[in-house]
Amino acid sequence: MNATANVTASEVELRRACNVVLPGHRQVTPARLYAAMAGWCEENGIEHDVYGEGELIASLERKVAALLGMESAVFCITGTMAQATALRLACADRGSELVALHPTAHILKHERGNHQLFGHFAALQVGSPHRPFTLEDVQAIPDRLGAVSVELPAREIGGQCPSWQELDDIKAHCTRMGVHLHMDGARLWEAATGYGRPLADVAAGFDSVYVSLYKGIGGLGGAVLAGSHAFVERAREWYRRQGGNVIHRSPYVVAAAMQLDARLSAMPAYLRRTQWLFEALRGYPLLRPNPAAPHANMLHLHLPVPRETALAIRNRIAGERRVWLHNQVYHAMLPEHSYTEWYVGDNLLDLPDATVHAALRAWQAALEAAQ
Repeated sequence: MNATANVTASEVELRRACNVVLPGHRQVTPARLYAAMAGWCEENGIEHDVYGEGELIASLERKVAALLGMESAVFCITGTMAQATALRLACADRGSELVALHPTAHILKHERGNHQLFGHFAALQVGSPHRPFTLEDVQAIPDRLGAVSVELPAREIGGQCPSWQELDDIKAHCTRMGVHLHMDGARLWEAATGYGRPLADVAAGFDSVYVSLYKGIGGLGGAVLAGSHAFVERAREWYRRQGGNVIHRSPYVVAAAMQLDARLSAMPAYLRRTQWLFEALRGYPLLRPNPAAPHANMLHLHLPVPRETALAIRNRIAGERRVWLHNQVYHAMLPEHSYTEWYVGDNLLDLPDATVHAALRAWQAALEAAQ
């Protein structure tokens, strides 16, 4: 989900007027993005795909499959369609419609019940909504599962990931029990960096992996589903059946392909900057990060004020100092508290340390005054 999807028009203008923006990547205008895409297409002799056929899209699918250590991969116009299709097929193969999902899974929180309304599969929530689920949580389900879906990292809990050992244990259990293991890897690029492992090592043991082409990569949209050749070809057919066979996917593919390598190579720098940020936040006790230490280059910041107050502080600092602290704010479990999400990208990477500290000091002072 786009971090600015629910920001009002006036807030968009307020952010645009800021000289300092802390979260995320620099926002490129459509004109500049399309110009860059046109130049890349001219330089590389790119031609449109036609209903998903052509070297442009095939080369991206091969590249992603190789990065993930999978036999094959297929582009899909949305991650929502990619994941619902993958889990539907997994359940059909295993003879059980039950899929174990974390309570905060994107499928449950943001996809408006599509899996249920379209009869794709039946969801079972597993584990605590405040931490990644464990092998013990999965083993506590008495039913025969068709699939287990693991989100790496889990966005709704601040980008947390299970430990490497815990992830290995879940992989081994699913293999042993004949359960399809699927990865919601919308931000796998970030999670692999957090683990300090190659993408293929993280993906090893999963039967299917979905990755996004627009979140960390910065494309226009789209997703890729990877797995065995037979599984991927069946998914490709199901995309057609669901109306996903658009005539030209080239704009989405070009926007991702032309910057994929650069984005992946920048991930270690984003993580190092996140680690620096966590150390810096020790000096600002009213800004409490979750998790306690970074698992990837994203986090939640918990604030000791209600959502409305947090938004008012953000907007006032933006107006007075031309500093944009964060995007959306959400109600927290504790009364009179709230939280916001930070994705550490190009913006924070390129800011001088002194500029970041100045913004944090102003934020801390405003929170103190509001209490």
